Amino acid sequence: MDFGPSERPAGVAPLPTAIKILIAGGFGVGKTTMVGAVSETRPLRTEEVLTETGVGIDDLSGVEEKGTTTVAMDFGRITISDDLVLYVFGTPGQDRFWFVWDELALGAIGAVVLADTRRLADCFPSIDYFEGRGTPFVVAVNCFEGARQHRLDEVQAALNLDPGVPVVLCDARQRESSKEVLITLLEHAMKTREARRRAVD
Repeated sequence: MDFGPSERPAGVAPLPTAIKILIAGGFGVGKTTMVGAVSETRPLRTEEVLTETGVGIDDLSGVEEKGTTTVAMDFGRITISDDLVLYVFGTPGQDRFWFVWDELALGAIGAVVLADTRRLADCFPSIDYFEGRGTPFVVAVNCFEGARQHRLDEVQAALNLDPGVPVVLCDARQRESSKEVLITLLEHAMKTREARRRAVD
C-alpha cells in the first residue's frame, strides 16, 4: 500500500522544530538550577533526598549542604519563536546515574558543561563524554559566591580544551545569564555543523 505525503489542513500551523540541548557537569554544580532558570514552564525534576545509603558512594566535598540529587534528569522548555522550541535536559551528576546519559544524549545538537572552579576536575567526565561522541559543547563557569575568580583562558588551559571550545562565565540562578550560555552553545553548534558539512563536500 502506498502512502502519499500528508496534507496539512488550511489554517493549521506547522509543528515547531524541536532542538534538544543537554546541561551536564559534576554533582552540585547547578544543572537543576540552570534548567529551572531558563524554562518557561515548570521544570520536570527527578530529585531525591540524599540518605545515609549514599555515604561513602556520593562525594559531597564542597557541597556538604546539598540535600537532594537528580536521579534521572531535569527537563525544561524554551520557545524561541513560533517555529523553534528548545528542550533542555539536565543530566544526573553522580557516577552511579551515568547509564542514563546515552539515552539523554540521543538527538542532542549540543551540550553545556557547567563547571565549578572549586571542583574543576568534576567536569572532566562530561568533557570526555561529549568529546568522545563528537557532540559540540561549551563550558560555562558557574560563579558561586565566595569562589575565587579565574580568567577564562586559565580555565580553558586547566581543562585542556580545544581552542575552539567556548568558555563563558554565568550565574545559573539568573535567567538572562543562563540564556546567554544557551545562545553561545547554539552558535557554536551551528558553526561546528557547518564546518563538518564543508569538510565532507
